[in-house]
Amino acid sequence: MPLIHGLSFKNLRGDVYGGLVAAVVALPLALAFGVASGAGAIAGLYGAIFVGLFAALFGGTPAQVSGPTGPMTVVMAGLIAQFWQEPSLVFTAVILGGGLQILLGLSGVGQYIALIPYPVISGFMSGIGAIIIILQAGTLVGHAAHSEGVLATLAMLPSFFADPVVDALVLGVVSLAIVYGMPERVGKIVPPPLLALLVGTVLGVFVFPGAPVIGPIPTSFPMPVLPSLHLDAVKMVIEEAIVLAVLGSIDSLLTSLVCDNMTRTRHDSNRELIGQGIGNAVAGLFGGLPGAGATMRSVINIRTGGRTPISGVFHAIVLLAVLLGLGSLAERIPLAVLAGILVKVGVDIIDWRFLKHVLQAPRADVTIMLVVCAMTILADLIMAVAVGLVLASVLFVKRMADLELMNLRVITGQTGESPLTEEEAQVLGRHEGKIILIHIDGPMSFGSAKNMVRRLEGVARWGSFRVVVLDLSDVPAIDGTAALAVEDMIRMAQAHHQHLVLVGMQPVVTKVLEGLGVVQLLPPDHHHARRLDALRQAAQLAESTLERAHSALAQR
Repeated sequence: MPLIHGLSFKNLRGDVYGGLVAAVVALPLALAFGVASGAGAIAGLYGAIFVGLFAALFGGTPAQVSGPTGPMTVVMAGLIAQFWQEPSLVFTAVILGGGLQILLGLSGVGQYIALIPYPVISGFMSGIGAIIIILQAGTLVGHAAHSEGVLATLAMLPSFFADPVVDALVLGVVSLAIVYGMPERVGKIVPPPLLALLVGTVLGVFVFPGAPVIGPIPTSFPMPVLPSLHLDAVKMVIEEAIVLAVLGSIDSLLTSLVCDNMTRTRHDSNRELIGQGIGNAVAGLFGGLPGAGATMRSVINIRTGGRTPISGVFHAIVLLAVLLGLGSLAERIPLAVLAGILVKVGVDIIDWRFLKHVLQAPRADVTIMLVVCAMTILADLIMAVAVGLVLASVLFVKRMADLELMNLRVITGQTGESPLTEEEAQVLGRHEGKIILIHIDGPMSFGSAKNMVRRLEGVARWGSFRVVVLDLSDVPAIDGTAALAVEDMIRMAQAHHQHLVLVGMQPVVTKVLEGLGVVQLLPPDHHHARRLDALRQAAQLAESTLERAHSALAQR
């Protein structure tokens, strides 16, 4: 395995240009995310440098550009609100979150994150977009977001809008007008966020000086922030670290899929998590924001020629040069301008593609999406994702159970729709009313197990049949609950003094049934590989049972 995944110098020119353009786009976003998080603009720039550098070097998606993102910033803002008196605890959580991502990658969990249902992802991404808009709405008119979180800020919005700082409001509107109204041909030359930053800053310095600005920021290489942890904060720090790790992993791997589609390549999920984890751990050590694979920056990098990790590394080097050479100029950037840029980011994060079809989409998916979105805004991300996964899993099991139940067929005589051959149908037809065939086509799982037994209990004149043939030849898999349901079928037949004959168990099914002692409930000669053989034995058993019944009546 190469040290740097996808490294190649054959596309050096494209990688350098792609990294440069990505850095130009990343600069205003990094500053804006830093301010929005409460850690300061410089923390956003540190995060963009360290996450961008190490994720490119050790990640599994060659063309991906990483750095602070909206979802990670939302979590970071909550962290800072909790631990504002002890900032070192905040960055301890970031370091731990990075360490957890590395463990996720090493344990091979990366491939399973892609299994999270789309409505869950749509819900929490839309919720995050809404949170960003709510938190930036006050800053857009010159007021700081409420330190107690989203709901407190939402409650304060009417008073913010009733008493705006006029200079900030004007700059915020200018920023929004640029990021939304710039012609596409101009945007290809100058990224809208950068132009909004430049124009807004010039106007703020010379025309609207009353707008709040970023303020003093360091212009030197950062010093390490030593992590700290005490007993009172252990639980909360670990919980937030888990949130950062899970959210950062999902965010990064979704961007990796976008990169795969654009470059016609395939990323390494587990390696990507390791690279992101290293980047976040180092960023936390130097007081930077955590980050993830950034979709917009990655797309721009690819469109302008970036294909290998060189582009991501060069993007980080350019940002470091800006920090060391031009950092002092960032002090006068108006916060309202950054808020305008972030409102656009928040709107873009909302899953409009799903929302446009919400009336036509399956009700279950819409319910999951709305529940997760609401919980993301009103509660927290991990709870929202957990509830979404549980809801999605329950509904999936219900749908699969319904399909499995549809695949259970009860055949009591000759029928053109049955899976029987002509000879098998003839055997069953000659003994109509004496033999009942239960054919199951597809897997058997816990979701449908009990309903299958109930359906058989509801079969008319069940007790009048002398032999039950249970055909499992088309069952590729069975779980423990379904195996016990088969046992219930056997015991139900025995309770009615019926014979039960098993047909065509595949090896994996046989293993489960034998392991739970189900097969042992039947005589050894009561299971067959072929359905015809089972029906012939059933016919013999039905006739012998009938003869015994006649003999018993004669003796009376």
